[in-house]
Amino acid sequence: MNYVFLTGATGLLGRYLIKDLTLAGIPVAVLVRPSRRATAQHRVENVMCFWDKELGRSLPRPVVLEGDITEPDLGLDARSTRWVAENCDTMLHNAASLTFLSTGPNSEPWRSNLSGTRHVLELCRNARIRNFHHVSTAYVAGLRSGRILETDLDVGQKLSNDYEQSKLQAEKIVRAADCIETLTVHRPAIIIGDSQTGYTSTYHGFYALLQAIATLAQQFTADPTGHFAVEGHFGVSGRETKNLVPVDWVSAVMSHIITHPEHHGKTYHLTPMHPVPSRLLADIFEEAIGFYGVKFEGAGQPLSGLTEYEQLFCELISVYNSYWKDDPTFDCTNTRNAAPHLPCPHIDRQLLLRMCEYAMRVKFTSPRAKAVEPAFDVAASLEQLVETGSDNSAGVSPQAVGLRVTGHGGGDWTILLANGEVVSADLGISSRASITFECEVDTYAALVAGSLQADRAFAEGKLQIAGNSQLRSLLGRMIPQLSEAHQSRAMASN
Repeated sequence: MNYVFLTGATGLLGRYLIKDLTLAGIPVAVLVRPSRRATAQHRVENVMCFWDKELGRSLPRPVVLEGDITEPDLGLDARSTRWVAENCDTMLHNAASLTFLSTGPNSEPWRSNLSGTRHVLELCRNARIRNFHHVSTAYVAGLRSGRILETDLDVGQKLSNDYEQSKLQAEKIVRAADCIETLTVHRPAIIIGDSQTGYTSTYHGFYALLQAIATLAQQFTADPTGHFAVEGHFGVSGRETKNLVPVDWVSAVMSHIITHPEHHGKTYHLTPMHPVPSRLLADIFEEAIGFYGVKFEGAGQPLSGLTEYEQLFCELISVYNSYWKDDPTFDCTNTRNAAPHLPCPHIDRQLLLRMCEYAMRVKFTSPRAKAVEPAFDVAASLEQLVETGSDNSAGVSPQAVGLRVTGHGGGDWTILLANGEVVSADLGISSRASITFECEVDTYAALVAGSLQADRAFAEGKLQIAGNSQLRSLLGRMIPQLSEAHQSRAMASN
């Protein structure tokens, strides 16, 4: 099976897509840039360890390719570009900047949302990837009112901010690309945290307003009831509605569509059946923070006579003013038809309070990818074989064997054998692999250390086979050579 190539993998939606696609049995490759604190591999491993803990099981690891959508060729080296061309048949372009106000055409959000999309399309052209899933936004509708169809795009509407403009232009250039045979567009509304746990890793829109109110409340002393009786003026009427959607639902619907080709080639509004009125949002902020005295001035009404703290509040939320306009009605016929079994959770008071509680408990911080080294690093043990590449000086067509090691320090590889000898390894499990061996990282470590024999591992259920089981004996030939590669690498490191 070929890989889905995912951008934006370490963002909020991206990390859920990795989990849901992996659980659906879809192999995933991810484009990730390193940070100042961690390598691309460490950043992804941080995400996967989070899911291992949440799910209580070890997941297969995606193939991690270091790069950046803002660079030509996505910043990939020649070998990585070749790997994508040979192993990926689907692009899932999820990376985006959520910056609302730009400082210039070469800054965000244009750099990521427009230039980045062009770079992704160019890679697809060069790698001959023809199946494209594009994550847009329902708010390409801009300031339109009434009912917005999933087939609508540019009807001359005005846009609220640079983010909406950049996403509209990005969707247009994707639709115009002649290198794509099947285009599926996903347009989520305002994504909030997990409907079950409240978890989020980003704080925009809904959370920005919550944080602004929490920040303002810190300037005052609570009354004996624990409340802050401070007036906060909103330039809205209180009747406006906003389309909020939990990230777990968005990912579940997208993953269902991605894994069912009969649903490809359409546009999907990922929007709720029942939008949230701004009056309820104000009530939620009052209950969550104890911030009382919210006044609705009416949509578009100038705010005057504000106190110093009211002016501070308005400044804190000013960049998100456009988000609090009344939303149009988003038609979601395609979404309902494709995933009738996945209705959007109702965004009620209890769910919103769960979102607030989580954000305030973690003090609006995001988990950082610290470089936590695994107890056993399979990638390091195979490093010399991977560096060898697929060259086979004997001229014998190599046999491809898949190796999947789940858990912290694991990953997917293709081991190439010629005449029963391991000659090299490559990232990912190639479609040419006629058999794949799967185990957890602790089992693999014990196998190459010689403290566990393959037959015993099979008997105890610690080793599984996918594919031609008649080739099971290949593992017996591979293990000593993989052990030798591991020992050689360990000696070179000391």
